[in-house]
Amino acid sequence: MNSPDIAYAIAVLLLAYFVRGISGFGSGLIAVPLLALRFPLPEVVPFMLIADFSASGLVGGLTFRQVDWREIRRLIPASVVGVVIGTHLLISLPTTLLLSILGVFVLAFALRSLLLGNTGFVPASRHWAWPAALSGGAVSGLFGTGGPPYVIYLSHRIQDKRVLRATLSALFFLEGLLRIVTFLIAGLLLGHEIWCNLLFAAPLILIALYVGGHVHARLTDRQMLRGVSFLLLCSGASLLAKAWL
Repeated sequence: MNSPDIAYAIAVLLLAYFVRGISGFGSGLIAVPLLALRFPLPEVVPFMLIADFSASGLVGGLTFRQVDWREIRRLIPASVVGVVIGTHLLISLPTTLLLSILGVFVLAFALRSLLLGNTGFVPASRHWAWPAALSGGAVSGLFGTGGPPYVIYLSHRIQDKRVLRATLSALFFLEGLLRIVTFLIAGLLLGHEIWCNLLFAAPLILIALYVGGHVHARLTDRQMLRGVSFLLLCSGASLLAKAWL
């Protein structure tokens, strides 16, 4: 990478993990589309997989006593199928199509967050578990950021915020392990560049998480949601522009 590429990657990682330090999620949603504007998506996704998994280990927060394991058991089987499908598509689809799908996905999630982010708890049927897990696993395998389908489903199944956060943390941890195994089998984690880049990025991630964690108390949930959503709108539109212009 040349100097402008390095500076751009540093800025994106600092922004993405600053947001994660504030909100507890969103690093992949922000970093993957922004990094994909400048770097090949099949290289960005494996890097972000390892970076996010490492960040999860650093941040911790798994409270196993609060995890709703019934929901986890409903989601994992379809997640396995989805991750395998998504990983296959990542290494077989053309770049223009990949960027277009990612751009539409990010825009849709951002618009949903802006329009429906303040609605109250509305229970959903457990029969939505398979569609949510299949789509979440597939998007995760494709782009390393399959959180939204899981978050949407579980936020309509679990009303207690502490149980919801613990269940999401456990799910993302287990799915991260699954994706690492799948990516290793597919040969996406065998290059030394990914691990060298991760060592370089580790101090940046730690700094951004630390600063974001201290800013967390000063922002309301609504302010954070709107800020992340507008950022995602811009990155999604930029991806579509890169793919088709």
